[in-house]
This record gives sequence, C-alpha cells and structure tokens, in this order.
Amino acid sequence: MALPIDECDASSDLRLNGAARWLGLAFVAALATGCGSDADADGIGQVRQALQRNYFIAADEVVWDYAPTGSNQITGQPFGDQENVFVQQGPDRIGRRYIKALYREYTDSTFRTLRARPPGWQHLGFLGPVIRAVVGDQIHVVFRNNATRPYSIHPHGVFYAKNAEGAPYNDGTSGGNKLDDAVPPGGTFEYFWNVPERAGPAEMDGSSAFWMYHSHTDEVSDTYAGLIGPIIITGAGQARSDGRPVDVDREFITMFEVADENQSPYLDRNIQRFAGDPGSVDPEDEGFHESNLMHSINGYVYGNLRGTNNGLAMNNAERVRWYLMGMGTEVDLHTPHWHGNTVTIMGMRTDVAELLPASMVTADMRPDDNGTWLYHCHVNDHILAGMLALYRVDNGVPAQPAR
Repeated sequence: MALPIDECDASSDLRLNGAARWLGLAFVAALATGCGSDADADGIGQVRQALQRNYFIAADEVVWDYAPTGSNQITGQPFGDQENVFVQQGPDRIGRRYIKALYREYTDSTFRTLRARPPGWQHLGFLGPVIRAVVGDQIHVVFRNNATRPYSIHPHGVFYAKNAEGAPYNDGTSGGNKLDDAVPPGGTFEYFWNVPERAGPAEMDGSSAFWMYHSHTDEVSDTYAGLIGPIIITGAGQARSDGRPVDVDREFITMFEVADENQSPYLDRNIQRFAGDPGSVDPEDEGFHESNLMHSINGYVYGNLRGTNNGLAMNNAERVRWYLMGMGTEVDLHTPHWHGNTVTIMGMRTDVAELLPASMVTADMRPDDNGTWLYHCHVNDHILAGMLALYRVDNGVPAQPAR
C-alpha cells in the first residue's frame, strides 16, 4: 500500500525530475526536503540550504458568493438598481452565487483535511493558495482533481520540463509527457518546478518576484471557472526562514477580473441551481449575459472584500508589498487606484497601477495617511459594476504574517 506523502516528512525520498538536472550535482547535493512554506532555513547572511517546498492542492467545486455581506460595503447601503443588475437572483437571473472550481490547499496527500488559510491571506478570496519559494528551491505540487472536469496546473515564471507544464498543445511530446496536461476527475498528478535565478526578482523587482498559476487544460473556461492562484519567489539571501522577504512587513495580493460566468463550464448547472425559473432563462439574452459579468477583486464586488477578516488592513509606516494581477479578455484593462497613499512600481512613485490580462505587478507602499480608503479600478464602467474595495491604515492592526 502506498503511504501518503507527509507534509513535513524529512525522511521522504527526494524525487527530482528531468527538469532538475540542469541545476547540476551541486544543487542536488544541497537540496533538502522542506515543508511547504513552513520549512526552516539558515539565518540571513549565512549559507542557506535549498528546500523542496511541498504543496497539496486540489481543484474543488464549491459555491462562491461574490457579495457575502448582502450589501454594498462602499456606500454602506442595501443594494440598489445598479448593483442588482449583477447580484439579484430572479426567475431568469442567477444572482451573486455561482458554482465554481477553486484551488484549495490540503494538509497532506490524502486530501482529507483542508489546510486553514492563514490570517494574513484571508483576503485572497477565491484565489488559490500562495505558492512560495526562494531562488534555488524546488516546488513540488501534488495536485488532486476533485472536480467533474479535467484540469491542470500551469505555472508562470518558474522552470518546468514538458512533463510539468500543465498545458496541452501540439508540442511534439507524447506518452508520460502529456499526463500533466489534463488530470482527469478523481486523478492525481505531481508537478515539480525548479526556481532558478531567472524566476526570482530582477534589479527593479525588489526582494521578491510575483507570478501566477492557473489551469490550462481549457484555459478560457478553466480560468473563468476560478482556477487561478499566486506564486511569490523571494531572492536568495533576502528571505526569512519561512520564505517571506526580510524587508517586507505585510503582503497583499489582489486580482482584478471581469469574471465572465457566461463562459464558465458550470453555466448550465448554475442556471438550474440558482435561477428561480430555469426554463425561462435565455442564455443569449443581452441582459442575462450582462448579469453574469462579475467585476470583482479577488472574487468580491461592491466592497465585500472588506468583510473578510479585516480585509486589507495595515499599520502606519509598515513596509507593505502589494502583488497585483489581471485576468480575462479585452475588457480587462484595469487601473487599480489607492486613495490616501502612494506606492512605488519599478522605482516610480504613483497611486495608480496598470493591468492587462495575465499581467503581474509588484507595488511597495509605506502608508503614512491613516483611515479607511477606497481601492478600486479607475475604469468608469468597472466602478459602476462593483470593482471596488476598501483598505485601512491605522496604528493598531494585529500582526498577521502570511506564510
């Protein structure tokens, strides 16, 4: 009987696939098996052993609520006619709840127990768990597909072989090199990705680089289903023992996306489950189509990100790093704007970032203006449709380090 891979089992075999060979024997000799992002490491400035960072991630089908508070948290008022275009359930409307497939983290390869999301990452919403590593490490993801459709995990930025790319296309490979492309329902696959210097921060990145991962079996429908997550790579010599950058006190990740539920593979199921009169729904109706365009930040609309464990809260003068990403189609030109405080992006001072689909941006903030502030996309149509959140700066936010 095969034994489960224990998350912190230092005695487990170190398995390197072909993609690791380029690193040479010196890397292999130095590589130590680590425990996801909880693995210990030597102090800053000392020689650090490279780690294998183990993650147990499943694609789970869940019901997601884009507005769990049931009200507009930006105005502090009940939803009105404008908001109800998107959030109100009706005879021929789905409303604010949808069946989605989301990446969720488990404690080990039995996939029986969900890993609790750390307090510092409660704001992630429907994004998958943070995959974190340091330059020189290897990332090992055990992926279980608990959904009813084939899915995969395709990473950006890191080094992967063809048998760990997670994307099917006519690339000249066959057999075992195709197993990663579409993991069937109930199936399990192990991805091994290496973290060379080119996956880490460059000169203008600061101490960490930001990437993403997503399912690429049918990329458009998979990502609209909800299968997207973040990767953070810290530079060698710039990481705490848990992989977090030494020069950052608090991290936030936000994804701006018009989540088109019309292109989700679960549209029919959502109609049957949530529309008051499924037989009256016309999927080609313009009004119905518009109602399923969820202008969201991390899967929340109209400030509902605020209702999740203090949302985006920080202390005055903290070193705060924001990781921003966009996904979607041609309407997904986003301009995230922070009221009250400024950030630096690639050395330039600003209070507005620019995002396109699959773009990734790192912004550093040293907040000096206390208060509750608006954080939103500055595209007018997106403002009206609810792509708004709140963040807070004060002097008493409990420290909630995100692992």
